[in-house]
Amino acid sequence: MTLYIIIITTIVSLAAFSKTSLIDQFVFSPYMMKHHKQWYRYVTCGLLHGDFVHLFVNMFVLYSFGNAVEVYYNYAFGELSWLVFLLLYVSSIFAANVTTYAKHQNDPGYRSLGASGAVSAVVFTSILFDPFRNIYLYGIIGLPGILLGVIYLGYSYYMGKKGSNDNINHDAHLYGAIYGIVFTLFLKPKIFMVFINQLF
Repeated sequence: MTLYIIIITTIVSLAAFSKTSLIDQFVFSPYMMKHHKQWYRYVTCGLLHGDFVHLFVNMFVLYSFGNAVEVYYNYAFGELSWLVFLLLYVSSIFAANVTTYAKHQNDPGYRSLGASGAVSAVVFTSILFDPFRNIYLYGIIGLPGILLGVIYLGYSYYMGKKGSNDNINHDAHLYGAIYGIVFTLFLKPKIFMVFINQLF
């Protein structure tokens, strides 16, 4: 399923690079959603990316963690694991943008795109199953997932509250990550004790 998501996202993103009307039509635009009822943008924005680097980073991280989560889900959910993973990914695009919609629903100039919220959900689901798996920064510095996760959440929260002008939707990163954990624990609460036992 991870590979299918990567292929579809890459195809749509590449098409949008050469046909900007696709971006205008599918980008996350709270104003257009509220005033023109274009609710599909909640999900379609996750198929678009700002440039090749944005696309590559998201798809590389998704590939790195998505396959692992699919294995974990297979143990937890059996034959329906692929469907649960797909539901996690698609619903996290929506969930990651809920607060952004609330903030910018009357701002016609605000637009956001990318799969970062969904990718964050996948990464943090992986951390939930294996909190001490090393995550490498720039392919060199390895930190336990649980430690990097705490740093990431703190940074995303701070930058979201600060209202930075770096063109990054930090709220989507934050709430996507949290949603990934909540989604998995809601479907399989006993995973929480597995997580706690690994910590201690």
